[in-house]
Amino acid sequence: MSRATRMAPDCHLPSPYSAELSNGMQMAFLFALFTSAFCREAAKECRRRKKEYIKCLESRVAVLEVQNKKLIEELETLKDICSSKTD
Repeated sequence: MSRATRMAPDCHLPSPYSAELSNGMQMAFLFALFTSAFCREAAKECRRRKKEYIKCLESRVAVLEVQNKKLIEELETLKDICSSKTD
């Protein structure tokens, strides 16, 4: 007898609609299926929102880097003007 044949009767999972389960067990089984599906969808939505948030942050970083570069150039220009006036 192969291992799969020996394990098959032990691994039998009844259908939630079969007569082998009581009504309470059927409800618990269906609730577990619903909960896992709900959690899966919630996780998918969370990952989508996270990606959107990261894209938003990346665009803000790009804008701030450009702004920072302009301010550094302006500062250097003002430093040059001030140093030439003091000479």
